Order: sequence, then C-alpha cells, then structure tokens
Amino acid sequence: MPDVPEIAACCLPTRERAAILRQSHTATQNRPRASAGSTDGMVLLPSGTFAMGTEDGNGFPADGEGPVRAVTLDVFFMDRCAVTNVDFTRFVQSTQYSTEAERFGWSFVFAGDLPDGGNSIEARDTVPGVAWWKRIHGAAWNAPEGPGSDLAGRMDHPVVHVSWNDAVAYAAWAGKRLPTEAEWEYAARGGLEQATYPWGNDLTPEGKHRCNIWQGKFPHTNTAEDGYASTAPANSFPPNGYGLYNTTGNVWEWCADWWSPTWHLSASRQNPVGPPTGAARVMRGGSYLCHASYCNRYRVAARSSNTPDSSTTNIGFRCVRDV
Repeated sequence: MPDVPEIAACCLPTRERAAILRQSHTATQNRPRASAGSTDGMVLLPSGTFAMGTEDGNGFPADGEGPVRAVTLDVFFMDRCAVTNVDFTRFVQSTQYSTEAERFGWSFVFAGDLPDGGNSIEARDTVPGVAWWKRIHGAAWNAPEGPGSDLAGRMDHPVVHVSWNDAVAYAAWAGKRLPTEAEWEYAARGGLEQATYPWGNDLTPEGKHRCNIWQGKFPHTNTAEDGYASTAPANSFPPNGYGLYNTTGNVWEWCADWWSPTWHLSASRQNPVGPPTGAARVMRGGSYLCHASYCNRYRVAARSSNTPDSSTTNIGFRCVRDV
C-alpha cells in the first residue's frame, strides 16, 4: 500500500478507518479506464493523496461527507470546464442522440427561470414540498425553459437537462468517462487541503464573488449579485489552483458513483461496483440555486444525488480521461 501523508495518522485513528484507506487504494486501482478521447480543453492533474471529505460543523453528516479520510489517486485528465451547449450540440449532430428528457417529453425547470414564475403551471406538475420545481413539457437541453426557449446567448453555458445516462453516453462518444467522486473532489479542491471552497475558506474574498450561487432570499428573491440569475458561462470566475472553472456553483455535476450516505459501506466511492439501496448517482458541486439558508452544498466536500434518469435546469457534468 502506498505511503500516505502525515494527515492520515490523525484522520485514521481506528482499524475501521485504516480499512477504509486500504479500500480506497484498491478500488482506485480497479476503476474503469478511458483513454481514447482528445485532451484538448482538459487539465492534467497530478497523482497524489489528499484528505477527502469533511467533519466541519457547517456540513451535513447525514450526507456522508465524513469521516475525513486519505485517498490516493493516479494522474488523470479532467475537463477544464463543464460540458457546454456547444460541446453537446456536436455530440447530438454526430450521433443523433436523443436525451432522456426528450424521450420522456418533459423535465424539471426552476420556477424562477420561467417567464411567469411558473404561476400558470398546474399543481399536478409541481413537486410536493419543493414547489419551485415545475414539470415542464417540452423542456430539454436545447429548450431549457420549455417550448419557445432556446440556447441563444447560452452556447458557452453548461448543458443542462442531461441525465446521468445522457452524460455517460456523451462521455463514451468523446472517449472519456465521468469522474469518480474522489477524482471530482480532488480536482475541485485545486490543491488546497481541507479548504471549504476551491479558493479557500472565505466565500467572497475581498468582497468578490468566486462562484455562481443564489444571493437573496431563496426561493423568491435572487439579487444576482454575482452577475448571474441562472447559469453562467462555463468559464466564468477565476479557475482554481488546478486551472478548473466552476467546480462549485453554476450546475451540479454527475459523478460515476452510486450514492451511499455512508462512505464505508461500499467501494463505489472510488469505483462504481453496483447499486445500493435507492439506486441514485452522486452529484457534486452545487448549483446557481444553492444558498446557505437552504442548500449549503457549494462546498467542495458537499454531496447530493439523483436517480440516473433525472434531469433539471441545474444539473450538468464534466468528463475525465486516463493517461
């Protein structure tokens, strides 16, 4: 087993945590590989061991953000930005692919993105408990708000209304794959050990916004102080220490892994091995709808999940490639 840095000693004080570390090494070595795609627009990330997860009081322990554990990864490439509408258009034109939202005939749209705030949507097309999500017939990646909407002025924005299955199809076409959750967090941290955000611990250093999230009172008032009320171009805001843009905020990003709220139940955190109870896939990074008062998940250690066929106006993805 490779050596781990000194932080492992304090993060792995029990036999259970030592077993977790060994498991992470084994699963990382056995993860699926993809090395046929172009590396244009990608960043080469060095191999290394990092402290994954958090035990910070601002986190959500029930999401499985902890315990902090040492994870070792090989060198790999990652897309500098989330896959954009330009990228996805090329994929569709090349393959005639139809997304799951297109096949189902509808997708979820945030009410605030609709011209009338979703007031005309019937109650049966809302989600109980989260009425700001509206089921819009005709909403898809190329019509983000439904019929009458298009991608004009948004070709450099992340593609949305893509399910996990859609993202996997794109990645296969591109000769790449979705990142494991460990790869995603390692890359998102930008080389900073246990920092809250990709740039440090201050959300707005020197009063400057560093990501696209909600400002105001969610879900009714968005002051858009960061410059964006909805998605932003995929290369907005300064990149992190590895040269990656918008690893937090803007859109949630699909990962390869099956979701488990308890990290050590499965090796799938590094290598997807099969569906646990619930059969959801991991998403990381938060989105433009995240706010401290409701969804404080634009932290690099934060986690969420959704079913593989789900799509919304705030879920996208980026790819990785092996060396």
